[in-house]
Amino acid sequence: MKKILLNITLILLFCTQALAESSVWKVEKSNSLFYLGGTCHLLRQSDFPLPPEFDKAYKASELLVFEVDPGEFNDVSTQQKLMSKAMYADGSTIDQHLSPQTYQLLTEYCAANGIPLELLKSFKPSIIAVMLEVIELTKLDATQDGVDLFFYSSAKRDGKSIEGFETVEEQIDFIAGMSEGYEDVFVAHTLKELKSIKPMYTSLVDAWKRGDTSKMNDLMIADLKKTPGLYKKLVTDRNRNWLPIIDAYSKTPRVEFILVGAGHLVGPDGIIQALKKRGYIVKKLQAG
Repeated sequence: MKKILLNITLILLFCTQALAESSVWKVEKSNSLFYLGGTCHLLRQSDFPLPPEFDKAYKASELLVFEVDPGEFNDVSTQQKLMSKAMYADGSTIDQHLSPQTYQLLTEYCAANGIPLELLKSFKPSIIAVMLEVIELTKLDATQDGVDLFFYSSAKRDGKSIEGFETVEEQIDFIAGMSEGYEDVFVAHTLKELKSIKPMYTSLVDAWKRGDTSKMNDLMIADLKKTPGLYKKLVTDRNRNWLPIIDAYSKTPRVEFILVGAGHLVGPDGIIQALKKRGYIVKKLQAG
């Protein structure tokens, strides 16, 4: 989501102080209780330790729920599936799916950053966008050791249960196909965002740090809504699919800690608003 991917892949970061607000919520209804945590999939080492609210929710929970079980992505067969879906099966190349203007922008970006465009030409636009954003974020010292992997490792160590809203196959299909029908606007927008990725990243860090849902919505969601079809595919459709699963979790005696990209939680179409409409009491968690 994000500004196309920056919002969908990162969706925030950083840490807060003990009694400040953060991106963790306590959710209650009748006798049920679970926690929501807005995550960033990519973080810098300097962004640790995480806000204490995350640790408080983790310690109180028996089951951790991610967008997809992070452990499944470590499987070799998963990587093979991703590669098979990441490239055009019909032998076409990226230049055949973009306007001449956007392809020229991609060519210029690759040339300026020493990236061999020929190595990318068989990949689908969404995969290219992810690759380029990861390259830029790596320059900022961000790595895949974000909130998700941190708590996945913690849960494995502590013997806590782990589940995902989506299967790894569904996630692969989503990643590979999220630009379908919007190839040109997706790539053009991503290239535009890459020019300002450092200040954007810094702003996201600050908003996440303060638990500023309004600012996060402005940074990650508002711009994407200008392309309604893409916004529906990246945000609202997935949120709608997850809500019945969340309802089911609320009926169990366990306490769950649900960790998803923060862009899915904030804004008028976010999961927090949807839960409030369903009668849940949603409050910011305080560490103290």
